[in-house]
Amino acid sequence: MQYVIPTIFLCVMLYGAIKRVPLFTSFSRGVKDAVNFTLTLLPTLVCVFIMCELFERSGLSEAMTRALSPVFGALGVPEELTKLVLIKPFSGSGSLAYLKMILEEHGADSYISRCACVLYGSSETVFYISAVYFAGCRKKKRILPIAVILLATILTTVIACLLCRIM
Repeated sequence: MQYVIPTIFLCVMLYGAIKRVPLFTSFSRGVKDAVNFTLTLLPTLVCVFIMCELFERSGLSEAMTRALSPVFGALGVPEELTKLVLIKPFSGSGSLAYLKMILEEHGADSYISRCACVLYGSSETVFYISAVYFAGCRKKKRILPIAVILLATILTTVIACLLCRIM
């Protein structure tokens, strides 16, 4: 496995040489495009990181967890997972830390832990991915795709917990 990346690299260089592509110029142009994209992406990512921090520090995270726990409970999602469902769209590392707490508190084989693992593995950091996607996208209509993704996340959360209960 350790030779896969170097082999791919050498094959690309060999193919470029055979096709008489100016390798260094092409590589430099690619790096320039990547730097420009990163500079375009940076303000959006900073906004997402600040939003995550404000969400947690303002107490809004705790208030929403308390308010939505009964709703999630009625949908068949254990109330202990409400905070994980709320954190995951914002922060992968934050939700991983919370998943670890759930596993330590409830044990790895419990229903709640199984649901938490499935939720963690089957959902995505919506706002981070959206920031990356929209930074390189000319269209800036962000609300509809994000709303659809969040709705799909809630739907898959309910289905995942149902499947964990059945299995």
